[in-house]
Amino acid sequence: MTQAPSGTPQHSRPPHKLEREESQLWRWILLFMVLLALGFAYLAWERLETLPYHLGPMALGVLVLSILLAVYAYGRRKEVSELKVLLQDLQEHVGAAPSEAQLDQLSDVIARSNRSFKELIDSFEDAACAVSLDGTLRTVNKSVSDLVRLPYAEIVGKKFFDFLDEPNRGSVEAGLARFLDKRHWAGTVRLRLKNDARSLYFDCVLNAIVKSGEVVGASVLGRDVTGQYEKELRFTELFETLQEGAYFSTPEGRLLDANPALVSILGYATKEELLALDPANLNVDAAELPVLGRAADDRGGVRAREITLRKKDGTSAMFLESSRAVWNAAGKLIRYQGTLVDVTERRKLERQVLQQEEFRRHLLESFPDLILVVDLEERYTFVSFRVRDLLGYEPEDLLGKKISETEDHSPELVALYHDVVSGIRIFGSAEYGARHRDGSWRTMRASASQLFDADAKLGGVIVSVRDITTEKKLEQQIIQSERLAAMGAMIGGVAHELNNPLTSILGVSELLQDSQTTDAARKQIGILQQQARRAAEIVHNLTYFSRPPATGKTPVNVGEVVERTLNLHAYSLRKNNITVDFLREPGLPYVEGDPHQLMQVFLNLILNAEQAIREARDRGTLRIRLGNTGQSVWASFQDDGPGIPGETLPSIFDPFYTTKRPGRGTGLGLSICKSVMKEHNGTIEAANAPGGGAVFTVTLRAAASSN
Repeated sequence: MTQAPSGTPQHSRPPHKLEREESQLWRWILLFMVLLALGFAYLAWERLETLPYHLGPMALGVLVLSILLAVYAYGRRKEVSELKVLLQDLQEHVGAAPSEAQLDQLSDVIARSNRSFKELIDSFEDAACAVSLDGTLRTVNKSVSDLVRLPYAEIVGKKFFDFLDEPNRGSVEAGLARFLDKRHWAGTVRLRLKNDARSLYFDCVLNAIVKSGEVVGASVLGRDVTGQYEKELRFTELFETLQEGAYFSTPEGRLLDANPALVSILGYATKEELLALDPANLNVDAAELPVLGRAADDRGGVRAREITLRKKDGTSAMFLESSRAVWNAAGKLIRYQGTLVDVTERRKLERQVLQQEEFRRHLLESFPDLILVVDLEERYTFVSFRVRDLLGYEPEDLLGKKISETEDHSPELVALYHDVVSGIRIFGSAEYGARHRDGSWRTMRASASQLFDADAKLGGVIVSVRDITTEKKLEQQIIQSERLAAMGAMIGGVAHELNNPLTSILGVSELLQDSQTTDAARKQIGILQQQARRAAEIVHNLTYFSRPPATGKTPVNVGEVVERTLNLHAYSLRKNNITVDFLREPGLPYVEGDPHQLMQVFLNLILNAEQAIREARDRGTLRIRLGNTGQSVWASFQDDGPGIPGETLPSIFDPFYTTKRPGRGTGLGLSICKSVMKEHNGTIEAANAPGGGAVFTVTLRAAASSN
């Protein structure tokens, strides 16, 4: 071995110092493994605790990492041993310069040691680096190089602020004093690389690098949790913005977390106020377990139920709860999580709908008409219970059957159905004969209209059927009564006309009798006088018969009579789409009269208005006004029909005068009205309204005293 020239510096260390270096190396390795285990536990423990599935692959990764560290430690120990041999050899040649082979061997050992350490930290999937207190990067692994997209040589020696916009220098310097005091820090850091708008999140562990008792830098280990953080952020946003109440609770029912919707639903001001609440305070029944908790023998799992909670103001609310249990890795139940949907209003509406359905059912059962619903295939889909009274059948006897296939079906009803369902008539009516189950025949009046479903599509026809057998008989009686009344009016006129010639005959016969001298002539004239007197008596009797005696009169409230008349005729007006506008002055005086006769007058006027409107249009308005002048009470009936032609206006109160089509009227209604008004010392007048239509005004004298 050649000696080094004089003046060449000696760089060898005593062996005892190498031993300390070796011991320190082992301590660093052990410390690194401990810190690595602590960092792993800190970063993953909370997540591992809540995961119920097997974690074998993660444990295998930790084992592989430990083997790599052991191999690295063994290689480093071997390299240190070689260095010790070299230095011992150098010490044996003190004063002599090391040979070129010795220097090459020493350099090779040091290079291999650096490569081994670099390969070790490059094998970490997590980002790892060493940084001085001024921010200078001393070493980085491959994960850091990939992150900043630069080679190792362009990173080491530069400050990390050159690569990051966040965290900035100010935030790092603000926490530096605390780190120097604790010499350890762990947490989640948000990073934003220069020229990159995306934010990254890393779970980091920082440990101080100490030299001679002073902190000279920090070792950094960071795991990229950006994806997991973004998922958690989205979950948090979803949790906070849910319209349904969401919560986490202990198995005993104490709330751990709640979203703003649940806080608002239960009426609390802040989440902290709700979380501090005793679970029993949510119970409506104090004897039960906490409403969000579970019994001791409950094994958890998914649960869906309806519960009642007490709100802050003391009121109760119904919720639809859906919750599930969460276990830790050891299989221990640690909490429940679930959602609460306030169904208080929904249940209230359901009860209201049920009540309305019951009301409609009872209404249909008590409705005087039979209600039928026939679909587009001519089948009965609904039959009200009135079919029992009208036809003697049960609803089940008709349901599902075709309208044209039922026993003793009516062709008029079938024709009405086809006209309405085809759109020929939107609304129609027909009269037909129907056989009762007992064999008797009834006269029915059916009114039909189109029935639409919720989507405004034609779904069938709804038919209202009324038994008018009695009405038909009454109608015949009314017609006969009107004929008799007309005959009475004619008899009064005929009697007046007959009285004049009979008076002349009697007068002339008396003169002739006085002038005759023969008995035969006087006898014949006597017979003439006798027959004339008989004819006069017959006329007198007919006049008396045609003018019945006046009925007893009592104080009558005209407003009440009109209102009762409208009530009796309300169905017909409503069926024909006629709106009644009825106004009366308060405090109307009474009149003396017969309320039944007055009702007949008002009914005739209302019927006339109804028929006039129906001839002109599908719907209309009848305006009725009542007032008084102090001495009399008046009532006006104005329709918006075609009005009264000017040439017929003077004749409308004459008997048998009518402008209606054949079969629609007898022409006696207004004549009867005028007769009744005359009996009551009142008047009835007709005119055309300025805005169109006809107006009839009835005037009655006010009673001397009113009750």
